[in-house]
Amino acid sequence: MKKGLKVFVNLSLLFVLCIPAFSQPSSKSQETFLIDNFDAVGNQNYFHDGESLNWEWTVNTSRFVAEGYPKFGTFNGIPNSLKPFQKGDTEAKVFGLQLAYNRKGDNWAEIIPMRDGKVFEIPFVGTVDHLDFWVWGANYLYYLDVMIRDSEGRVHVLPAGNLRFNGWRNIIVKIPGWVAQHSRLRSGPRNLSLVGFRIRSDAAEYVDDFTFYIDNLKFMSNSLSFIFDGYELKDQSFDDAQSGSSSKSDSSSEAN
Repeated sequence: MKKGLKVFVNLSLLFVLCIPAFSQPSSKSQETFLIDNFDAVGNQNYFHDGESLNWEWTVNTSRFVAEGYPKFGTFNGIPNSLKPFQKGDTEAKVFGLQLAYNRKGDNWAEIIPMRDGKVFEIPFVGTVDHLDFWVWGANYLYYLDVMIRDSEGRVHVLPAGNLRFNGWRNIIVKIPGWVAQHSRLRSGPRNLSLVGFRIRSDAAEYVDDFTFYIDNLKFMSNSLSFIFDGYELKDQSFDDAQSGSSSKSDSSSEAN
């Protein structure tokens, strides 16, 4: 009797171990996604839902910006910590911004992506844990924020610290757990998206000549967190499906 019970238990364990791994996606599966290393302007080839996305960066500023500013573009350069990972056939570049204002106060500038001449928000993949990027500070007391839009359409401004340091520094911004990252609705925003960056001057800081650079923008995400059995059907198009109802056809037959 005991022998038969032991065989039954062993078979049960074997059945459990043979369950396909894809049936329960791991909640701890983490993956790093590169958004932009700024080496190829307008040619990022960032993949999202099977589509290759590309964009360019532009800058908006507050009203008291000095004439001829902002000045921005890509420049040769890379943080020393990233040099060992740079491909030999690619010239390393960073995105740079120079600002000047006519007076001290609440001055700001926003770095935002553009696509086909329109403001574009970069969609994230999976459930994002944090953003990771490098910034170059000019030792001015300016503040850096990351702007994201949640899956319910609300924009959140996440503080990324101040820029009162010299040279490159690695910045990591955690995504708070209370930010809605996925929507159950078929209409409207579906996932978290990156709106852009905002730089704000301290009210008492000099504003005549400020320089800022950013490089290697990426994020860490659980890409399998929202995958479920039948996931591919959520965007199914019904344009070619049959329309109408049986009640309508019944009423037309009775009229004849």
